[in-house]
Amino acid sequence: MISRTEIQDAARRIALHVRRTPVIALEEEAFGINAKIFFKLESLQHAGSFKPRGAFNCILSSTVPAAGVIAASGGNHGAAVAYAAQKLSHHAEIFVPVITPPNKLNRLRQYGATINVTGNNYSEALAASRERAVQTGAIPIHAYDDPCVLAGQGTLAMEFEEQLRGLDSVLIAVGGGGLIGGAAAWYQDRVRVIGVEPERAPTLHNALSAGKVVEVETGGVAADSLGARRAGELMFPIAQKFITQSLLVSDDQIINAQKLLWQNLRLVAEPGGATALAALISGVYKPHAGERVGVVLCGSNAELSSFPA
Repeated sequence: MISRTEIQDAARRIALHVRRTPVIALEEEAFGINAKIFFKLESLQHAGSFKPRGAFNCILSSTVPAAGVIAASGGNHGAAVAYAAQKLSHHAEIFVPVITPPNKLNRLRQYGATINVTGNNYSEALAASRERAVQTGAIPIHAYDDPCVLAGQGTLAMEFEEQLRGLDSVLIAVGGGGLIGGAAAWYQDRVRVIGVEPERAPTLHNALSAGKVVEVETGGVAADSLGARRAGELMFPIAQKFITQSLLVSDDQIINAQKLLWQNLRLVAEPGGATALAALISGVYKPHAGERVGVVLCGSNAELSSFPA
């Protein structure tokens, strides 16, 4: 179980390398929700998502060999590892599945990573990256099932609480569970932590229902960022203890949240970045009157050619 002390240590370790992203309060009429809504704009983090927090914490906690670091990713984790490695003068090799959008591949090239496109999904890319790590000796950085990653992602919740006290609940999108696991380890029982997943990628939802980590089929508009087929083994005990519930939203609800973020606030979110908000806008999550709800907008690496007008 990741401790709050480990998260505090991670925050000190990565402080010079990540942005302290802003929090904004929504006007009550913005989305017609009878609650006090606050956005944590982690979509403005380096590399376009929350992921550099964990990537920097892993690299700075390690002795990195000449072969550098290696990771598998649907796009955002790979970009974060490549960005962190570039800033810290290490080589990065990233394995991505064929579903990775062109804009995320361009991010990897921008950060100087060696790119391997292989496999139909994240799990297959991960298997290939593990074989390669054995061959080269590079340090593997898992997207979510690593204690340094969990502690690094938990710094987002620590920062959010420093910026805004008194939240009743916080909604967080879930893929493999690194972000929500780290956040739940920080908040524990003091704030209701609620996961939101696409209906077509119900990884944590199904695991909580089964009482154990299970494999699921994944797909849909957010599969590149939330398409992990298994929840992390390290985060799952945290989820069982501290996550209030995991809700499911449809692709249409996610796309609508993307669209409304842009139309109302001129905020760009990729589908995974808009998933937590989709639960509020759609009514899948119904806050009580006056509830103080935090929503983490966790990624902005949208494919603009298909962005909702």
